[in-house]
Amino acid sequence: MLGSFFYYTMASNIKIKDWSVEERPREKMLLYGAKTLSNSELLAILLRSGDTRQTAVGLAKSLLNAHGNSLNSLSRSSYEDLCKIKGVGTSKATAVIAAFELANRISGETVEVAPQITCAQEAYTLMRHHFSNLMHEECWVMYLNKQNRVIHKECISKGGTHSTVLDPKIVIKRGVDKLAAGIILFHNHPSGNPHPGEEDRRQTKLLREASSLLDITLIDHIIVSGDKYYSFSENSGI
Repeated sequence: MLGSFFYYTMASNIKIKDWSVEERPREKMLLYGAKTLSNSELLAILLRSGDTRQTAVGLAKSLLNAHGNSLNSLSRSSYEDLCKIKGVGTSKATAVIAAFELANRISGETVEVAPQITCAQEAYTLMRHHFSNLMHEECWVMYLNKQNRVIHKECISKGGTHSTVLDPKIVIKRGVDKLAAGIILFHNHPSGNPHPGEEDRRQTKLLREASSLLDITLIDHIIVSGDKYYSFSENSGI
């Protein structure tokens, strides 16, 4: 009996940094994702440390136990209630309150549905303002998911009055990073003529072939020129 008590006391005083990597809450989250952590492990990350008697995980368990192991009950706790738990001070109590308040605000936000692109006209309308009154060429890429909803759009290069440099490696790497299923390439012609030149066609072919190697589809290449545009998918095809 005394041996068991001695073992429990020693085990409860082991610092988290002395645990195996897979058992430490932060490292476990980075290795396996936040969803693999228990409520007490997630709470321990907020608390950051325990006290002289227990680890952050032990302190988190004490907090949960005091609230019937209910996150809902814990979320309604006041600053004073939290500080009644031995080992919880101002820093830990305010961190917990802040986390629950953020969760409340998230639940109250209206989720904005990303625009879905079904044709070149829609893509052009969404992007045309980026090219308004430009006297130099810019190259933009729109990244889309499998439902052709916009994930992200960004300018990837700027050039002179007649050309800009397109690096397919950059375009594709960003697409992979964003888990994009499709991309639409845009660039402008300050001259007022939206029709593609030989270099435009060459770059389109190069990007189409390179992106297909990583299972990303080049949906379209749109050349913007004032209130006019040229779509490769609508004309010569991609």
